[in-house]
Amino acid sequence: MTQTNAAQRRGPLHGVRVLDLSRVLAGPFCSLILADLGADVIKVEEIDGGDQTRTIPPFANGESHYFLAINRNKRSVALDARTDAGRALLLDLVKQCDVVLENFRPGVMARLGLGYETLKVLKPELIVCSISGFGAGNAMSAKPSFDLVTQALSGVMSINGYAEGTPTKLGLPLGDIGGGVWAAIGVLAALNERNATGQGAHIDLSLLEGLMGLLGYLAGIYFVTGESPGRMGNSHHNIVPYGLMPVKDGHIVLALHVGGFWRNFCRAIDREDLITDPRFRTVKDRHANRDELERQIEAIMRTRTVAEWQQILDAADVPHGPVNSIGQAVSQPIVRERGFVREVKHPTAGIVKVLANPLRFDGHPERSPLDPPPLLGEHTRDVLGALLGLGSAEIDRLVAAKVIAEPARAARQE
Repeated sequence: MTQTNAAQRRGPLHGVRVLDLSRVLAGPFCSLILADLGADVIKVEEIDGGDQTRTIPPFANGESHYFLAINRNKRSVALDARTDAGRALLLDLVKQCDVVLENFRPGVMARLGLGYETLKVLKPELIVCSISGFGAGNAMSAKPSFDLVTQALSGVMSINGYAEGTPTKLGLPLGDIGGGVWAAIGVLAALNERNATGQGAHIDLSLLEGLMGLLGYLAGIYFVTGESPGRMGNSHHNIVPYGLMPVKDGHIVLALHVGGFWRNFCRAIDREDLITDPRFRTVKDRHANRDELERQIEAIMRTRTVAEWQQILDAADVPHGPVNSIGQAVSQPIVRERGFVREVKHPTAGIVKVLANPLRFDGHPERSPLDPPPLLGEHTRDVLGALLGLGSAEIDRLVAAKVIAEPARAARQE
């Protein structure tokens, strides 16, 4: 591929078309990843209100922050799949796509006449990714679930918070976001397999299993000891020191995970004696004597400010950092330097800031400008015309029959 051709591509997934029937967070986060990587994502929404996240405050000139945050680089088609005509249009769109993404409860797609067995007859090489709370074909398949329920059932809430407090949900909706990431991985794997075999696939993703799949060594603690790990607040179950430390004017985190960083830290605080102290020589020793070690380190850390410790620890190559607010995080120099906060021009919300995709590919310049999150049905006319060959009069008839919808022309042309 020449450099010119690479520049004309929208990313590594250029040429892949995704029909996104999902809503709220897990599915849309998956399609956001795919869209940022260059896929053509057609987001199908209900004609009456669209994705539920369009209604969640706060708003920028009537546009929800939630929807704006996770729906850039997508095209919106507003369509009523409950009507015969709408379902027929949807099936025709399926034929033009490589991937169908949905996050209904298991069985809903089949009741709509859109189940995998139906879709694979239309297009055998189609990849369908189904995201649900508990996966298909089990006693809990029909149960409703949201991120909070997933966090509770997965064990994640039981290890979040302080030992003397109650279980606490994560501030980040990791059950849904993690599910979106797993779904994107599954789609990419299925695309690779299709390239090799020509065969499509059906991916059945349980959000519960998706979050439990991130437990890693925490599940390992239980499997090895038979005891469930508890809540540790800002400390680590096994690594010491690793956590939040009070300093003269606030807090700072230390992450001394391996021996080299531990030794660097001891030298930085002028306590090389801790390196050879038999109570603290190994990871196991430091874990066994956690209380005494943390007492000594806390006393030292309280003697200087955050800025002073940053200078000292930077010079000593010690992993550390201040606890940023969200505002401080998105404004810090490294984020500006990397261009991770981007701007999009939305027809009604105006200039909107969004976080970029963290993946950078040599040879694929970043999409610039980013396509703004779409208005409800903004691309209905364009998509049905270009992909299905529908003329303007037929589209007008379907709009009048409330099979499809589009925003007012003035809004689309702003």
